[in-house]
Order: sequence, then C-alpha cells, then structure tokens
Amino acid sequence: MKISKIDLQKESSSTKKLILLIFIAYTFSVAIRLIWVYQFSDFEQFKFNDQFMINTNDGYYWAEGARDILANITENTNDLSPMKSAASTLTAFIARILPVSFETIIFYMPAFFSSLLVIPIILIGRSIGKLEVGFIAALLASITWSYYNRTMVGYYDTDLLNIVLPTFFLWSLIWAIKIKEDKYILFTALDIVAYRWWYPQSYSLEFAFFGLILAYTIYLAIKEKSFQIQHLKFNITLLSFMMFAMMGLDSSIRFIVVTVLFIALKIKRELVEKYLYHLFSLSIVLFIATGGIDPIMGQLKGYVFKDAIKVTQDALSLHFFSVMQTIREAGQIPFETFANRISGDTITFIFSIIGYIWLVLKHRTLLLGLPMIGLGFLALSGGLRFTIYAIPVLALGIAFLIVTLTKLLNPKSSKTIHYTLVTILTILVLLPNIKHIINYKVPTVFTKDEVIVLDKLKKIASREDYVVSWWDYGYPIRYYADVKTLSDGGKHSGSVNFPISFILTHPQKQAAKMLRLDVEYTEETFDINKLNLDKNRSNQIKRINNIAQMTLDYGYKDTNNFLTALKTDQLHKPLPKKTRDIYLYLPNRMLGIYPTVNLFSNIDLMTGLKGKQPFFYKSVNYRENKNFIDLGHGIKIDKKTANLIVGNNKIAINHFAKTFYNKNKKLQKQIKTINPSASLNIIFMSDYNQFLIVENSIYNSTYFQLFVLENYNKNLFKPIILTPLAKVYKLIL
Repeated sequence: MKISKIDLQKESSSTKKLILLIFIAYTFSVAIRLIWVYQFSDFEQFKFNDQFMINTNDGYYWAEGARDILANITENTNDLSPMKSAASTLTAFIARILPVSFETIIFYMPAFFSSLLVIPIILIGRSIGKLEVGFIAALLASITWSYYNRTMVGYYDTDLLNIVLPTFFLWSLIWAIKIKEDKYILFTALDIVAYRWWYPQSYSLEFAFFGLILAYTIYLAIKEKSFQIQHLKFNITLLSFMMFAMMGLDSSIRFIVVTVLFIALKIKRELVEKYLYHLFSLSIVLFIATGGIDPIMGQLKGYVFKDAIKVTQDALSLHFFSVMQTIREAGQIPFETFANRISGDTITFIFSIIGYIWLVLKHRTLLLGLPMIGLGFLALSGGLRFTIYAIPVLALGIAFLIVTLTKLLNPKSSKTIHYTLVTILTILVLLPNIKHIINYKVPTVFTKDEVIVLDKLKKIASREDYVVSWWDYGYPIRYYADVKTLSDGGKHSGSVNFPISFILTHPQKQAAKMLRLDVEYTEETFDINKLNLDKNRSNQIKRINNIAQMTLDYGYKDTNNFLTALKTDQLHKPLPKKTRDIYLYLPNRMLGIYPTVNLFSNIDLMTGLKGKQPFFYKSVNYRENKNFIDLGHGIKIDKKTANLIVGNNKIAINHFAKTFYNKNKKLQKQIKTINPSASLNIIFMSDYNQFLIVENSIYNSTYFQLFVLENYNKNLFKPIILTPLAKVYKLIL
C-alpha cells in the first residue's frame, strides 16, 4: 500500500507540474501576442466602432459566414457566404456564449486558439520522458516568426488551429505506437475527423502520417516475431480507424463510424480481431469509393503550375494569366527567409535540424514528425505559407539539444547550473523571435475611413447588388457592405480576373458593358449550376468561364473580335437585361498594384501571348528646385518646358494634371494638354504627395479617370461616395 501511495503522489506531482508548465507556456504565448495591441491601442484608424479591425483579408470571409449564422439567414442566394464552414460555425458559437462583441471575438480568437499549440508539444515532451524539452519547445514554437505572423491578434483565419490539430495528431500517434493503448486509436481517429472538418486541405498530412504507420506495420509483418504479433494487430487496427476517419464523407458520419467501431472494439475485441484484416480491407474500399484518392494529385497543383492557364469551352480555347504568378506566398523564398520563419534565425534553424536528428536517434517514434517537417520544407519551392508546419517538430529538436548539451556541460549535475544554462540558451533562441514580433507592426486590412465608405454603401445597396473591385478587397467588401462581389480571396482564377482587370484598365465605354455582362453572366451561371445538380435532367449545360460564353453567345469565334466589338458598338445583340444594381469600388490603395491588375487583361486570350506592359511610374520621394522636379531613378520634370527628362533624353508630355481637395473635401483638378500626340502623361496628386507618370492607355483607363481625376461619363456612371481614400460609382447602363 505504501508503494501505491508513493506512486500516486508522484503521479499527482507530475500532473501538477505538467498543468503548471502548460499554463505558463500558454500565458506566455498569449501575452506576446498582446504586444501589437499595446503598440496600436491609441491608433484610431485601426478601429471601427471603437473595436480593433482584423489584419487579414481572408478573415472577412469566415466573419461573413459567422455574421450570417448569427443573423439567422436561411436563404443564401449565390452570395457565397460560408455559413457551413467550421471557422464560421465555431465563431458563431463563441459569439453566442460570450458577453463580448463580435469584433472583439474575431480579433482575439487567433491569440487564444493558436496558443493551444503548447499543449500537444509539452505532451510530446512528456511522452519521451523529457517534460522540460516540451516546455522549451512550446515557448519557441508558439512565437516563432511564421507561426506568429499567421496567428497574431487580428489574423483571424483557419491558421489559428491549422498547426494545433496536426500536432495533437502527432502526439496521439506517438503514444499509440509507444504504449499500444486503445484510447489513442480513438484520439487519432477523432483528431483526423476534427482536422478535416476544420481544414479540408488537411488530406496530404493525414495521408503522410498514414503512410508512415503503414510502412512500420509492413516492417513488423515481415519480421514475423511472435512477441510482435500483438503489436501488428494493434497497428492494423490503428490503420483501419485512420482510414475510416479519412473517408470522403461528412464529418458527422465519420465521427459516428469511428465512435461505433471503437465501442465495438471495447465490447467485442475478439470478434473485431478475428475479422481485423477484413475490416482493414473494408476501410480501404470505402476510402476509395468515397473519393479518398481524388485529392492526392490535385492537393497542391495550384502551387506547382503557375503559368498561363488554358481553358477550353466547346470549340473555343482561351489562355488566361494565372493568379499564382503574382502571389508572394506561393513563390520560392530565399533560404535565410525560410530558416528565419521556422526558427527565428539561420543558426537556430541549423541547430534545430541537428537536435531533431539526435532526438530521433534517441526516440525513434519522433520519426513520425517527418511529414510535418517535409511539408514545412515545401516552402522552399511552394511558398512561405508552408513553413509553419515544420515549426513544432524542429522546436522540439532545438529544445532537446539545449537540454542534452546542458547536461553534458554540467557533469556534476548541479540543478542551479543546469537551470541557469537552460534558461540562458532558451532566451537566446527566443530573442530573435521576440525582436521580430516587436518590429512586425502589420496594419489592419482597411483603415477606419475606408470602412466608413463601405458602411455607407451598405445603407445604399441591397444584398443582391454587386460591388465590383479587385479580388484583394472582395471579402472586406462583402463583410462591411453586405453585398455580392465577382471575385475575392477564394475566387480569383485567371478567367475570373480577366473581365475585372479589363473593366479597371480600359476606357469607360468598354468597362461599362463588361460590368453588365460579367455580373449578369455570373448570376446566370449560378442558376445553370443549380439546374445541373438535378440528377433527373437528361442534359447538362456546360459553362466554364464567362468570357468564352460571351464570345460564343454574341456570335464570335475569336474573343479578340468580341472585345473589339465592345469598343465599336458593333455587338451582334443587345446587352443582357438588368437584374440588379452594380457598383464600382475604387480605393486609393489599388493605385500601388495597378500594374499587377493590368497583367490579367493584357494578354491575347486566343494565343496566350502577353502584351507589352504600359509605362507606369509613381514617385513619393521627389525633390524640387528652381528648374526641375527630381522624381528619382534618373527621371526629372523640366518645370519650364514640362518635358520629361529620362537620363539624357527629353520626352514630350500629353497631359499635365494636378489634383487637390478643397476644404469641403471636393476634388479640384487642373489639366493642361501640352502635346496631344505624346504617349506619356504626368499627374501630380498633391494631397497624396505623389507624382504619377503613365502611358495614355493607363491615363484613359476607368480606374484613373474615375478615381484619380473624377472624369466620369454621366451616361454610364453616377458617383455615389467620393472620398480621398475610396470612391464608389453606380453603373447606369
């Protein structure tokens, strides 16, 4: 009895220590994330209705879904609100039970949920008998560059649990293989169900973990030693549960299946083990039959194939510019950036690799961390977003190295020396990350004044109306104005972006027609897709993209001829009937990405050949003297002749325009035509303190004429809201 009591006391002490370390690491992680709040507590432009706004565009997508759930909206008429998504569902649930504002919840959720990562990391440390290794790793992983960047306050996105759940997955697998207890089979299966529910793209990591367990099981089967037979059965049972949990069925169905199977395992173990191989075969069959194989090849294709995309519709083949060619997080990154984002700096990263190798040599179950490291290393070619996956495992590597080296440097096993050395080394690996966090002053997606524009628009437009702008602003527009959009962070393929780019970068006459066409064709496509869901229909209507369909419907075989017809008023039939109002949202912030916007329509859709980029130059750091205005990079303006001087060359100017706002915030403009045959124009936006030098095609574009100059065709557009930061026009056509 005394031995039992001592064991219970040790277990109780160990549990208390575990809980204390988790509490300290969790508090540390949350507190570090509050630095941003302290830095911007008095910055009112980051607040709307006295609440901090979020700082990631995609967050407004999930926020829209949660908002609509809370509003009890039952009819979702093509507005793409993600009311059934896990992130929106969880957010709405929290909003209903907590007595705080919705804006506060979505702003702070990333900090509190992402910090849960410390729990599985510390538990993994405990599983190998190295609790302090887990604690040090938890401190580091929770605030490392990449993980912090994607889980800071305001970064409301699925990333707040995207690493927490697979790390729990890793922990349950380690324990399952290590001690062979049935409960870890259930934990693993339920984690897969939860992970897939939360993040449908989790398939690759799930399958990688499955592959490792399968390889280990085959290894056991080949050895065929009697004392390993029970281990073999346990592994096959684990694989069966994993496969059932990975089926391509609804999360609720998979939850019920694995729960019922676990109950059967506990009640009728002998029967389950008797038909174990049949059960495993059944799991594979159902996995394949429910579409489990389908995502294998398609999971990451968007991050691999980044060239112009060819889309065929009937006899018309079109080539579009791929959005992945413009997204930084989907491109290759330098090794130093890669190392910094995973460990804080290159030296720590290298030691983390060494530590992980040493850790694996001592504890082979940590080989299960390879899929997360592998996915993290995909960032070298696939983009920086993948780096977060490697963070927990490599944090364990550096933590193990710190603890092990400390013991080697402390041969007399002095606790004082041990903890002093561990503390110093831990601080050294934490400092680069804390320094990064202090300097990482990321702004909110929109400022207060920009959101005020959308809030006003919400009172003008209906939920069925469209507000058209570049895809970067799609989600915030939908959230604040409660309207529909043509493109957003999840809908921005080349075929979707082409007409929007065309609208923004072409003259108003063509832009107005394309606005009406693209909106009406988009709504028509929604209706066609609904009809196609009817399995009793004998024929399916095929529609791949709006531009191809417009070309064919208007009797053209060459899309270039169709686009020319928009300009010359020679369309073969009238524009579609108006079914709703359309608004054009033009923010000042789009000016900085105008060349990128232009790329998507500056392409020959029939051949895929890219057009020559029109000249665009913006200067905000100019210097002025008596004779010249120096715009930098060897470009000057001769104040006497108004010629542009580039190096030793003098270039004539078509228009010289100056804009400024009066005391009533009304735009005033002074425009001089200097040489009508010249191809370049100078615009001085005095209130923005910037010069623009642009070619005629840009100067005459809808964006420049409506936003920069407010020269709108009264037969096509009507100004609704005009502010220095954003302007909204209503389509009259």
